[in-house]
Parts: sequence; C-alpha cells; structure tokens
Amino acid sequence: MPVPRSRVPLRLPYVVCAAFLLLLAGCGAGSLTGMDGNDATMRAATATGVPGPPGAAGAPGAPAASRAPAQSRTAVPPPPAPPREIPGLGPRTRAQIPAGTRQAFVVTGESADSNRSTAVLYTRDDPAVGWRPALAPWPAHNALNGWTAEHYEGDLRSPVGVFTLTAAGGRLEPPATSFPYDLSPDFRVEGEGFHGEPLEGSFDYVIAIDYNRVPGTSPLDHTRPLGGERGGGIWIHVDHGGPTQGCVSVTEDRMKELLTALDPAAEPVIVMGDAASLSR
Repeated sequence: MPVPRSRVPLRLPYVVCAAFLLLLAGCGAGSLTGMDGNDATMRAATATGVPGPPGAAGAPGAPAASRAPAQSRTAVPPPPAPPREIPGLGPRTRAQIPAGTRQAFVVTGESADSNRSTAVLYTRDDPAVGWRPALAPWPAHNALNGWTAEHYEGDLRSPVGVFTLTAAGGRLEPPATSFPYDLSPDFRVEGEGFHGEPLEGSFDYVIAIDYNRVPGTSPLDHTRPLGGERGGGIWIHVDHGGPTQGCVSVTEDRMKELLTALDPAAEPVIVMGDAASLSR
C-alpha cells in the first residue's frame, strides 16, 4: 500500500536538524580540545590570574610600555656631625660651661697633687660646629699642693671648677684689650716663692678668677661672698718660675696674648683642675 505523501516531509526536517546539531557540537568540541599550548595557557591564566608566557600582555618580558615604571629611590643624606667638644672634659664639667660662653681658658693639671699644668684657650664661634683651640698649649703653674674641689684659705691648693672671667688689672699699662683693666701700683708683690725665686713682677698683669669674689669688680676687691675662710684672690698672673699659693700662672708674653684675645662679649670662663677631675 503506498505511503501517504503528507508523512515524509514531517520526518525529514527533524532528522536533518538533529544531524546539524550533532555536527555543531562536534565542531565545538574539536575546537576546544584542539587548542595549541599557548592558547590553553592564556585561557588558564585569564581564569586563575597566573602570568602567561613571555610576550603575553602584562607578563614579565612584555614590552616596557606595558609594565608599570619602577619607583624612583631618593638617597638619604648622612646625619650632621655632632659639635666638637673640648678634649679631656667630662659631661659634668661641660655642663658647668654656660650656654652663651664662646671662650674657655682650660688649665689642666698633671695630677691632683701636681703644681704643673697645661693651658689652652678654646673658642666656640658656631655652636653647631663646636669648640676649637685658638692658641697653642702653654705650660703653666698652679698651687704648690695641687688641686681641690673645696678650697680653703692656706691649703695651698687651687680650686677645681668652671669660673667666669670678668675683670683684669695690673701694675703695668695693659696691651690692647677690651677687658675692664684696673691699672694700679697696688698690684705689687715682694719676697720669694717656694723655690726661692723672686716674686717681683708677678702681678704686672693679672686676670681675676671669679672664685669667692664679686664678678666685674677690680681684682683688688676683697669682698668674699663665701666667707674669708674659703680663700680668695685667685688670679691668672705672670709666672715667677714656681708653684703658686692658689693661682694659675703663665709667662708674661702669654699673659699679654691672653689679655688681647679675651673678649667680654664672649662671656669667657676658666676651666681649671687636675685631669682626672675635669674628665668627670
């Protein structure tokens, strides 16, 4: 019996569509599994965030234009050098030097019981730079029995400490100096020193050390704020070739140099004592 025409066209489209869908599925599968290594790696990198092979955009080895520029580095300058300190002075001694002082006459004894010392004038023009020696070291004398942190009249020791220098004087006309200078015949002395040396001329030039005295007054002023038992009349004066009773002495030419160099505006001080005491 013949098949009716109306049934054949109904099945053919379904068969053709099914075959076409299978063909598309096959092409899609073949295209995915047929990727070369680079394509697969790039797709994996896109999914996971792992860099792709060299040459890939944003990956190491890519052109410089595709990478972020390197961060510039700024060199850190070294810290400034600390201000220079006066050699041989410890923190306690340095702390006694006033902040405004720009001249320090440092007299360092050989030992606590020695009457021989070395004197150096230091200046501090720029606090940021610190101290520097202004004059070469000079030999000096101090008291016969050396040094003491607590001076008393007649102990034949020089007081240890930092003291201001505010007045000068003498029997002779002064060299060029800006220091207040008391010219008087009362700066006379006679007799002999401890070694038999003559004392005459020792007070031709003197600079008063402000130990137990009123600063700014004549060296001849006998006012003793600490009392007479604590001694006084401690000066820098002309050396007579031997130890003193409590003063500091340098040669006459050095006294003239010191008077010329000292400037009241620099608020000068004397730092005096044996080396061990000054190092504290």
